[in-house]
Amino acid sequence: MTMAVNMPRPAMTSHQGVSGVGLPWPALLYLLCVVLPLWMNLGPIKLSVLRILLLAITVPLLVQVLMGRFGRVMAIDLLMIAHTIWIGVALYVNNPGQMVTQVGSVGLEFLGGYLVARAYVRTPEAFIALCRWILLIVVLLLPFALIETQTGYPPLVQILKALPVIDTVPIVHQEKRMGLDRAQVVFVHPIHFGLFCSISVALVFVALKDVVSTPVRWGGAILSGMAGFLALSSGALLAIALQVALIGWASLFHRIRWRWWLLVGLFAMAWVAIDLLSNRSPMRVFMSYATFSAHNAYWRSIIFEWGMKSVWAHPLYGIGLNDWVRPDFMFSGSMDNFWLVMAVRYGIPGFLCVAGAYVLGVFQVMRRSFDEDATLRHIRRAWVFIMLGLAFTLATVHVWATIYSFVFFMFGAGLWLAGATPRDDRSHGDTATDGDPSDASPGHARGRVRAGATSTSRNGLQFRRFETVTPAHRRPREAPSVPEHP
Repeated sequence: MTMAVNMPRPAMTSHQGVSGVGLPWPALLYLLCVVLPLWMNLGPIKLSVLRILLLAITVPLLVQVLMGRFGRVMAIDLLMIAHTIWIGVALYVNNPGQMVTQVGSVGLEFLGGYLVARAYVRTPEAFIALCRWILLIVVLLLPFALIETQTGYPPLVQILKALPVIDTVPIVHQEKRMGLDRAQVVFVHPIHFGLFCSISVALVFVALKDVVSTPVRWGGAILSGMAGFLALSSGALLAIALQVALIGWASLFHRIRWRWWLLVGLFAMAWVAIDLLSNRSPMRVFMSYATFSAHNAYWRSIIFEWGMKSVWAHPLYGIGLNDWVRPDFMFSGSMDNFWLVMAVRYGIPGFLCVAGAYVLGVFQVMRRSFDEDATLRHIRRAWVFIMLGLAFTLATVHVWATIYSFVFFMFGAGLWLAGATPRDDRSHGDTATDGDPSDASPGHARGRVRAGATSTSRNGLQFRRFETVTPAHRRPREAPSVPEHP
């Protein structure tokens, strides 16, 4: 049984600042289902509240997206759909008995999360509201994470386990790190909780600039980083570190317009230098710095080596859900590399579809400058930072269940920027940097900008007013006054 979800096509026109329009209810309901660990068993099928929601709305949303109800159909949409179809093909070849249940769960979470964001997060107002909701959720979950690091038990999961009929996620007990238990809170694994919180850092610090006060942005980003740290996951810490590094780079070289090409060039030079000078491959060197211990780094390098052997042995359809070939001493079959898992399970076509959509989406948004629109510029920068951080992080961790869906929800939540129409803010003066590392756009030499002492409120969202102060030598001369003749 499906439920039709209709929404008027949003007009992608220039906006007059960020108004108080909140997050559309399907996107808000989706977000709440991500952090609500309620499961129900229907015979052999295990359904989370997120899967139940996506069962109801994914097919209607897919039809409406293909009909152009939410903007033009993009190549990214087709690649995401192709990846879902290829999952079914690969599983039919390798695991025909599990194809229906797997496509109905994994494929639904992947494509459904993307479509919800693609349809309902299409304006600056909706994206800003999404940032606020994610921050609120992280702050509310932080006290439970602190308790879990001391007791080793997630309080919310324990409460849900005591309820009849319903089920919840299993409690994960892992080796302590830094003398603390790892916090999973409401997710199936601590890695997933850390990844969820890490996304909030750039959203709060960068996207909410000029929307909330600076102390709120700093405080929200610090609390988000603290919550992500409590997962004690190298993947979450890597995501946070990369976002902070990108914010810092944008701040230090904000006067250089080609600063991102400079960063790409330095990265390429470092890769070549490591390959020439080190007795380890650049990938192994990266793994050694992206993990908590040398043992984990060595283990992940073996996973990558043998995983690639599996890819080349089964390039077209992958191995599906079958076990992969590895050394006898590798007792665990888990792969801490999402991109590698896609290639191993679904072959090179399955990997190229999802990776191609990801790269194409990030590239299309990155190429938009939005120099004349501060609101869109901040949102674009925050989303790109998150996607770049996740791209590296997903090479060190694997994601599944609700966080798997949420990753591609966040991916879809920024694609509207590729066709957004900016509003020219230059007639009102440029946004002040005031030493703020989150605003590093070139072209601030038009005039100094001073933040005023007043603020305005539009339907609950706070905005700072800015007053342009033109340097004295650039002010127009006033014509001398001529006395009137009697």
